[in-house]
Amino acid sequence: MKMNSKWIVKAVLGVLCLILVVGLVVMWLWNNLLPDLFGFPYITYWQALGILILSKIFFKSGNGFISKSWMKERMKEKCDQMSPEEKEKFREQWKTRCDKWKGGYDD
Repeated sequence: MKMNSKWIVKAVLGVLCLILVVGLVVMWLWNNLLPDLFGFPYITYWQALGILILSKIFFKSGNGFISKSWMKERMKEKCDQMSPEEKEKFREQWKTRCDKWKGGYDD
């Protein structure tokens, strides 16, 4: 039992050290890049941690607020209900949208 408590203490300390280091890295990168490039203000360590927390909430490891698997499942259900003609029309619409971003159209 004693071995488990030592491991837990080490894990907690490791996580705290990681948070400290990552916060310092974010603060350093922000303060050395963004004020000169975009005129943003300098930030403190706590603001850097706040930015990290916000980014985790918004972009949480690729999931964000809406899970990709949920979106993928919903899209699959919609596609399964489409006729072959509707699927082809859908593909063409997406191709048109993607071509706009590739510079395929001049508006």
